[in-house]
Amino acid sequence: MKIFTNAVVTLRFRLLDADGEVIEQSNEPLAYLHGGYSGIFPKVEDALNFKEVGEKVKLSLEPAEAFGDYDPSLVRLEPLINLPPDTVVGGYLSSGNDGLVWRVTEISDGQAVLDGNHELAGQRVLFECTVLDVRPAAEDEIEHGHPHGAHGHQH
Repeated sequence: MKIFTNAVVTLRFRLLDADGEVIEQSNEPLAYLHGGYSGIFPKVEDALNFKEVGEKVKLSLEPAEAFGDYDPSLVRLEPLINLPPDTVVGGYLSSGNDGLVWRVTEISDGQAVLDGNHELAGQRVLFECTVLDVRPAAEDEIEHGHPHGAHGHQH
């Protein structure tokens, strides 16, 4: 069966930096609903159109096609007194006000540097995957915009 709109696609993938070092890889298969449901990068989804089980896709993603361009306006200084007491470099904070997840990149002189950019923003990455399974999506999966069951979303 070929990959088409409203198919549930199961992949094994690797994400590499521009030097070919593995950034992330799937230990468990990843399932997503194909057809513009934002379950995977659009360029990857386009490359997977009409592929079948066993086929592989390898492609380079520019920052705008992956994690976005780095936005310096998403970096801010925050007094430590305003942050939770367990705040540490490398930790994450979420804000109900802006919906962003802020990464703590530095703490110095009673202030923390918070970065709202994705850690891979501004970087070109390589995406490699192998198609493990393709099946038509059930009506409720299409309605919800994601796959259910094994390797998909559980309700």
